[in-house]
Amino acid sequence: MHTSFIKKELLGLKIKPAHIFTISIIIVNAGNYLLNVILGNILGPELFADTAVLITLLLILSFIGMAFQVATAKFIILLDTSNKTALTKLAVKYAFILGLSTCILLIALSKKLHILFQTQTQGMFIIFAIGIPFYFFMCINRGIYLGEKKLVMLSLTYHSEMLSRLIFTLLLVVLLPRSYSTIAVAIGILISLFAGLFPLKNNYISTNWLQSKTYLNPKKFRFFFMITAFYECTQILINHSDLLLVKYFFNNFDTGLYAALALIGRAVYYTAWIFIMLLLPKVIALKKQGKSTKNTLFLYVLHTSLVAMVLIICSKLFPNQIIVILFGKDYVTIAPLLWKYALASSIFAIANIFSYYFLSLNKYIPIVISSVIGIAQITCITLFHSSLNQIVVIQILLMIVLLIFQVLYFIYHHN
Repeated sequence: MHTSFIKKELLGLKIKPAHIFTISIIIVNAGNYLLNVILGNILGPELFADTAVLITLLLILSFIGMAFQVATAKFIILLDTSNKTALTKLAVKYAFILGLSTCILLIALSKKLHILFQTQTQGMFIIFAIGIPFYFFMCINRGIYLGEKKLVMLSLTYHSEMLSRLIFTLLLVVLLPRSYSTIAVAIGILISLFAGLFPLKNNYISTNWLQSKTYLNPKKFRFFFMITAFYECTQILINHSDLLLVKYFFNNFDTGLYAALALIGRAVYYTAWIFIMLLLPKVIALKKQGKSTKNTLFLYVLHTSLVAMVLIICSKLFPNQIIVILFGKDYVTIAPLLWKYALASSIFAIANIFSYYFLSLNKYIPIVISSVIGIAQITCITLFHSSLNQIVVIQILLMIVLLIFQVLYFIYHHN
């Protein structure tokens, strides 16, 4: 009764679920930003560098998580109701195997990671590893909501993750001694990954599907999952390998400065991610109906480009003010690089829209292009890292090359 009343009110106000999702994810991103900004101010550049390693590890693992989410969403759209239960059973099975294997591997490598990245403690990697299976299950749950276009429920899963991370991380950082700050952040991430499972989609994740006699050919799901995971891995190489390489080649103070720079500069990328989540099911549905998808792509590229222009202009005109307001005077030396990093991130975000568009259409050449650029970025930063400025310039040049290839492939594909 209450739910139907809310739906009627929303329809009367002409508020679409896509609008609610967009506003919700903006709030979620703002909450995550707020957490990182507060941690940057409380911990200072050196300890914030360790926190950035944990956050980056979570983002690196997202290449598997997003593969589960995208693959589940696609097959939820394409399959009939009787096979959706079999799909969920298959996805959960793979998530359990991969999640447990990754957890054990990360725990086994925790000491080496502690030495490699010169972190405060080894324990933060062990705590983080425990949450990995929950993260994969969370992504499947979100994939079901995305495929069914239940964007309001999808939004709630992001809110539950963000709010729990914000509240528990800050509470633990304040209560525990400063020497346990990275442990506090790791526990906060662990709690949030479990909280992000709610609200849980139990239509398919229940005892009923265990007795399901429907049959789903796992080969198609596995193939698309692996292709998507490979593509997500190339995005991780491009978007997050720079921070880990900076952590390896530079001291903790410089890494903390670079982490703050990356956090601000990637704002447009996270905005583009909202458009990608809306683009993906729409393109798949249009293709299923035999309709043109070009106009949908142009719309989301336009939106991303406008956000990018605003961020780049503000970063160029007011870099010191932005840095001081968000992170304080300790980070102000990185301000001249802000507009450059924003430019690199913006170009990558636009190229990413093209990549997901073609992934929705089962066109995989852009994935190969992205993987080459990702490997080129790691290679170039490994060879040339005399300054943080040089690292940012390398990214700008490579992102321009990536976008040019994506546009050329789009022209070739549609001609």
